[in-house]
Amino acid sequence: MDDIEPFTVPSFTPEQLAFLKDKLSKPVYPNELEEDYKWDYGAPTWAVKPLAEEWLGNYDWEKPRTKMNRWHHYHTTIDGLKVHFVHEPSSNPDAIPIMLVHGWPSTFYEFHKVIEPLRDGANGEQAFHVVVPSLPGFGFSEAPKVRGHGVAKNAEILNALMVKLGYTEYVLQGGDWGGIIGKYMASRYNANCKAFHTGFPMFLPPLPTPRTLLFYPFKLVKFGASLLLGFDRIYGAGKTIINGATFANAEMYDGCGYRAIQGTRPYTLAYGLTDSPLGLMAWMLEKYHDWTYHTPAKRDTEALPPTLTSEDFLTQVSIYWLTNTMSSSIRIYYECLRQKEMFKVVFGRPKVPVAVCAFAHDLIRLPPDWLEAASDLHQYSEYESGGHFPAMEENELLMRDVQRFGKILKDKKLVKS
Repeated sequence: MDDIEPFTVPSFTPEQLAFLKDKLSKPVYPNELEEDYKWDYGAPTWAVKPLAEEWLGNYDWEKPRTKMNRWHHYHTTIDGLKVHFVHEPSSNPDAIPIMLVHGWPSTFYEFHKVIEPLRDGANGEQAFHVVVPSLPGFGFSEAPKVRGHGVAKNAEILNALMVKLGYTEYVLQGGDWGGIIGKYMASRYNANCKAFHTGFPMFLPPLPTPRTLLFYPFKLVKFGASLLLGFDRIYGAGKTIINGATFANAEMYDGCGYRAIQGTRPYTLAYGLTDSPLGLMAWMLEKYHDWTYHTPAKRDTEALPPTLTSEDFLTQVSIYWLTNTMSSSIRIYYECLRQKEMFKVVFGRPKVPVAVCAFAHDLIRLPPDWLEAASDLHQYSEYESGGHFPAMEENELLMRDVQRFGKILKDKKLVKS
């Protein structure tokens, strides 16, 4: 514990701010077709330009920085890397330790609306000792210096962080890479990671294994029928979304083009994202548009949904720009792909209680049948709104979902305070 050092989220230096504003004041927008094809080609200028102008003229980093510094931030060294994390212990004696893990293109700030309510047991519900790390190479955590830092290495570091803080048993909540790493931890570090909550379930369907044949024969039959008749007909319309089933094959799923380039040539892509704040913001905006929930009437005509403010989005972008970590953050795709780690994640069976929250426009949705056959499922929830960033889009729904799961764990004595 001696090497855990307090940390304060910094201001932009005058030089950094002047450099950013100089870059944003001289934008060169790309050539586009005469007809507006909405988001078919990626982020269009009509969506990018207003946000770039806001970042230049009206956005004030000091406002979210002040809020972030209400929490206790620290750095500690694990496996040679300086890891940043927020640690907000609860005063409630029945609080459960929980780690909230972000993904890409996100940061620890994704959880800014739920840190304090979870810590305080909002609405008289379950309270938590809240730990929110920045993944190595993201935000205020040091970037890996050697190759090979993928899912397994991140899992090792995050588990070591919780144990170092004295939380030898804890719950993990995460989506995107947080969900991928979280499932790996629930499968491989179950001596410490005692429960797993996610909206990004990377689980197999009911396959003809001895376990499935013995315990879930009907689910196996249903899955076989779905292969013949279609997922929607067997499980219900929209209940099965597996866009992430292909890592980088754009012919199967055109939404994975970013994974193809980040997973194969991250260095080359990084020049544009590192030198140009406009390019960085546009690259991120496409995901914050495509992966969030919009009403059908407005999906093609708005950049961000009403549930996600431009200030919150620009704060995420500003953290990447201030720390120069977009280049290091995207390397996790390369490391995961080269080490074929997704096979280990998907085929790994969590040995702990699992909760899944299915938000309306997240990238993956699996039928409860699959989840029950592939895990020790204790809670499943569906929501008619929200998307890939529920802690920002629908923070109240996510908070209550986590609290309900925590109560189940406490009532069944599956996790200790």
